[in-house]
Amino acid sequence: MRRRNLGFVFLVALLTAVQAHAEGGELDLCPLERAFTDDFNDLSISAWDIGDKRWIAHTPWAGDFGDAQFTDPQDGFPFTAKDGILSITARKDTEGNWRSGLIASADPQEKGFALQYGYFEIRAKMPSGPGVWPAFWLGTSEPRNRKEPSLEVDIIEYYGHSPEAFQSAYHIWHKNPVRSDHELHSTSVKPGSLSDEFHVYGAQVDPENITYYLDRKEIWKVKTPVEHKMPLLLMANLALGSGWPIDKTPNPSVMAIDYIHAYKFKSDEEKEKCSINQ
Repeated sequence: MRRRNLGFVFLVALLTAVQAHAEGGELDLCPLERAFTDDFNDLSISAWDIGDKRWIAHTPWAGDFGDAQFTDPQDGFPFTAKDGILSITARKDTEGNWRSGLIASADPQEKGFALQYGYFEIRAKMPSGPGVWPAFWLGTSEPRNRKEPSLEVDIIEYYGHSPEAFQSAYHIWHKNPVRSDHELHSTSVKPGSLSDEFHVYGAQVDPENITYYLDRKEIWKVKTPVEHKMPLLLMANLALGSGWPIDKTPNPSVMAIDYIHAYKFKSDEEKEKCSINQ
């Protein structure tokens, strides 16, 4: 998601990736325990320093992307919480410029929540219409001057002009020069279903594999890159564009989030109990 325009990249992915339905194995939560919870019964978002909040409103590396500027929390915009649902709204301001929102669980000082290995999940309803580009993804929480490669895990990127699928990916970001090694995957869905209803999107990251899930059913698995050495922070956003036109994007557009949870692995002793009880 960062430092790039992915429209062309994901056009290639749509043409070349293996299409998959959610027909894999079910997620087993027994070896896991909750490490982070936001059920959005209130708003807990600051601009840049996380302090006693759960989120900041920008990527820790200050990397905006897309055609809507990510905006500091204001009264009623771009974030609202009602009845346990977080709404991230994209809309034009009085000057006709698009603005929207992003949340990240760790700040530039690496304060907040991040976890190297675990299961990371969102329950959300996507906006509809051409030009919308919502996402739930993980990024490496690291010092700004760290020179080693970092990992990005894109659990879902959804393009409103293509409501019959969503994309997942991972990127290994190299920093000098900036480039990424990556794999992309497209998951077929019933057209419009991701914006008509809430669905659960998740990924489990362990030392061997990154496993992606839709409604807790496996859709894709890849080997965990050897470059993965640091904790991963959570991010969710409603971006626009990515190279696709936004002249017909609904104003406003809203991404609705029921919850974001993260789970860490239990001790070996506790995990052994799971095996015994199966």
